Amino acid sequence: MDDIIVALNDFSLQGKQPRSSSVKKNNNKKPRRGGNRRGKMGQAPSFAIDPDTPPLTLKECSLNAVAEFIKSGRARRIVVMTGAGISTAAGSVFFLSSIQVHDQYANMPPVPDFRSPDTGLYSNLMDLDLPEPEAIFDIEYFRTNPKPFYVLAKELYPGRYHPTISHVFISLLARKGLLHMLFTQNIDCLERAAGIPPELIVEAHGSFATQRCIVCKAPFDDVKMKEFVSQAKVPHCEEEGCNGLVKPDITFFGEALPRKFYENIDYARTADLVIVMGTSLLVQPFASLPNYPPDHVPRVLINREQVGNFGSRADDVMLLMDCDKGVRDLANALGWKDELEEMWKGIVGEKEAERQIQGSGNMAMTLQNEVNKLAEVMDEALTLDGQKKGKEGEEGKAKVSMGEVSKTEDKEQKDETGQKGTFQEGDVQSAAQGQADRRESDGKEKL
Repeated sequence: MDDIIVALNDFSLQGKQPRSSSVKKNNNKKPRRGGNRRGKMGQAPSFAIDPDTPPLTLKECSLNAVAEFIKSGRARRIVVMTGAGISTAAGSVFFLSSIQVHDQYANMPPVPDFRSPDTGLYSNLMDLDLPEPEAIFDIEYFRTNPKPFYVLAKELYPGRYHPTISHVFISLLARKGLLHMLFTQNIDCLERAAGIPPELIVEAHGSFATQRCIVCKAPFDDVKMKEFVSQAKVPHCEEEGCNGLVKPDITFFGEALPRKFYENIDYARTADLVIVMGTSLLVQPFASLPNYPPDHVPRVLINREQVGNFGSRADDVMLLMDCDKGVRDLANALGWKDELEEMWKGIVGEKEAERQIQGSGNMAMTLQNEVNKLAEVMDEALTLDGQKKGKEGEEGKAKVSMGEVSKTEDKEQKDETGQKGTFQEGDVQSAAQGQADRRESDGKEKL
């Protein structure tokens, strides 16, 4: 399943429409700085800086200025922060499930949405009778039923997918001695496959790279783990007297983030350039990382939409586009384009490189089709709702009309008895006495 999509956000949980993949590109226009940029749900971010504010470090807030800054040698400690967006072309896509945005689930790994029948995982997982989709990454559920996780792990295990050019760009930074640290939310290990040294990677939500027993914490052999996962079987600890369940070192619901994340936050504070790619910056504490460097440190966002507080600093540069395109544009401005392409194809091969290039367009079309389907469903629901309300309105009018007829009949009956259809003094007194009797009766019932 090279083009597997393990992720469209859970629309029913989020209560909001998905992002369209048909994003307007910059077309060589100067990157936005905030100012008139619209935020989520059409709201202008209140933190947006005046677009006329001069930058503190860069010559100007543009892609070329960022490239000049790097080539000048002033950017020697580049910190990169990545999310699911850089893995899109690989087909290994992990988008955050909306439930993770809530505070109680803030430290969780990205949850792939396997519910779409198009993924090929849907029927397999439905047969396992999950209480809810997110249970597959819940540590308590895993303790009682680890099988669903290993069905999914078989499809997502490292080796099935290849790095994108975005991964390899980060590796190129490391090769040139410019990468200070990479912080990633991804669990797919594609950073390692791209050649980025493990000591320069902080996998904030863990990864498939290592595994251990959840009881005695003893490490489990890599080769044996791969054999179990390839058959979707559940491994158990081999330590004498233990037999506990083994799981990859991925942060599940109910578990703390890896210690390595907190031990390396100072790398973000000491960066002289920050590049953020392919993340919604919704999940804390990862979402706060771009805020650690001082205000004069340039920050570059390569993403389909504005996120976090980007646009609030004078040296923020936003390239609102696909990650791979943004990386190619930056590499071109740096004079690294040919070197990057050659390095990437050397890692993944010509055939895979071509597949990713072609596949990115196909994936965009697939995502757009999903959006269109959702829009149709919403339109239909709204139409049905409108028809229902209209019917209720007609029924209400009919009831009112019947009520008017009833009042007219009562009036006519009163007219026949000589009451002229109006209250007489005795009627008012009788009505008042009736209300007093009812209030007295209600009071007794409450007592």
